[in-house]
Amino acid sequence: MKALFIYPIFPKSFWSFERTIALIGRKTFLPPLGLITVAALLPQEWDMKLVDRNVREVTDEEWDWADIVILSGMIVQKKDLLDQIREAKRRGKLVAAGGPYPTSIPQDCEAAGIDFLILDEGEITLPMFVEAIQNGAQSGTFRSGGEKPDVTSTPIPRYDLLDLDAYAVMSVQFSRGCPFQCEFCDIIVLYGRKPRTKTPEQLLAELQYLYELGWRETVFVVDDNFIGNKRNVKLLLQALQPWIEERGYPFTFNTEASVDLAQDQELMDMMVACNFGSVFLGIETPDEGSLEVTKKFQNTRSPLGESVDKITHSGLRIMAGFIIGFDGEAPGAGDRIVQFVQSHGIPVAIYSMLQALPDTALSIRLAKEGRLIDTSGDINQTTLINFVPTRPVEEITREYIDTFWQLYDPVLFLERTHRCYRMLAQANFPTKKRAPKPVRWKIAAKGLFTILWKQGVVRPTRWKFWPYLLDIAIHNPGGVMSYLNVCAYIEHFADYRHIVKAEIETQLQKFLAQKAALEASQQAELSEVA
Repeated sequence: MKALFIYPIFPKSFWSFERTIALIGRKTFLPPLGLITVAALLPQEWDMKLVDRNVREVTDEEWDWADIVILSGMIVQKKDLLDQIREAKRRGKLVAAGGPYPTSIPQDCEAAGIDFLILDEGEITLPMFVEAIQNGAQSGTFRSGGEKPDVTSTPIPRYDLLDLDAYAVMSVQFSRGCPFQCEFCDIIVLYGRKPRTKTPEQLLAELQYLYELGWRETVFVVDDNFIGNKRNVKLLLQALQPWIEERGYPFTFNTEASVDLAQDQELMDMMVACNFGSVFLGIETPDEGSLEVTKKFQNTRSPLGESVDKITHSGLRIMAGFIIGFDGEAPGAGDRIVQFVQSHGIPVAIYSMLQALPDTALSIRLAKEGRLIDTSGDINQTTLINFVPTRPVEEITREYIDTFWQLYDPVLFLERTHRCYRMLAQANFPTKKRAPKPVRWKIAAKGLFTILWKQGVVRPTRWKFWPYLLDIAIHNPGGVMSYLNVCAYIEHFADYRHIVKAEIETQLQKFLAQKAALEASQQAELSEVA
């Protein structure tokens, strides 16, 4: 069997980082970890090729070569995933798909002409698919029936199928699932509330494979809550520390975690010792009432600002997610988010309007209340809220646009990035004997010049950029390059905020026009009755 794996295009988004990635000579941010894991789970005697459409197009030769086309993707990749299904069928190919989006909304793929739907987690459903193929089946849908696989049997992903030089960051996965019950989250729907982890030996084998392939950059541990099973995470970190130390710290790690990380100093110290540089937190909002409404109780057990500061002072740079539009939310929620982000030095803050994702507790509740408007899954940072909120849509939307604009004002971004690295300077970092890494000097010099020129000369940031850089060089000299790397993110965000503003304002005008037409129609009906 000749299997062609195709990873759909990510539309321009908060996480696409086009301008920032271009500064380091890469083509896209993250690799398709799901697809290369699928490749490892399929019979290894199959011939396999992978094309990430975020890196390059599929060639006619590759289409002609394939016996079957296999796709995976998230909801944000919906359009291109469906386009690739249609293209595969146009070319007369068998086509299969799985992953978060097909699992959540399989009817979309069916309408596009899919042959095989391999849903839920592949460790269970891929063997069903393989057996069907071997028996000559031309179509089928495979589901796990609610069973969750033991990920200790998951093989090393096929990193060799990737063009490693195309990616800014590489990915590994240690666990699936999260113990919490946030109402809006689809992770607990897809993977359950009992975190399942690989063994330390498994993950070290994956890292060793990446090391042997020559990777020497950042590795993102993609777990939706890395610390969901703290006992097993500590066992991993105990094994990881001597491994990474012996090799001269070839990787810097990033991951995602819950805010209760702040309550475990030992765990934070272990992460820093293993060269974890940053952690993404789902903060959502500083409004405790909204956190309780959405059942994010883990963010209310300790003062949120104190927890954030404690994590930063321990040596982990925080990235964070924020949301506007919760039930019962008071006006000014966006301003409170900006104030929180600035005062606690959170450089990268992803900001969205609340969206009801398919099959989440939020979407189920809203449907029962008759408030769910859109169930298509066409949701991202540039779409309006998809349900009837408890305060006017216009008010939430205007606030969202204004807040997004403020968050990625280049001066405000620079100020909080500087604050973050001054806080990191207070961390007691362990001494690390690092092996030299290959440097692409021409690309590095071009990227550095772009940052210095744009932020130090062209933009209004120039009045603060140079004093801030000198201050970091004096008080946090080991963090200067990391600081400049984070400063480079604004090259993407300053551009993306224009896209968000334009697209949201267009949708708001359309919404207001529809609302006015409906109100006029209702008024006409009342007049006719009178």
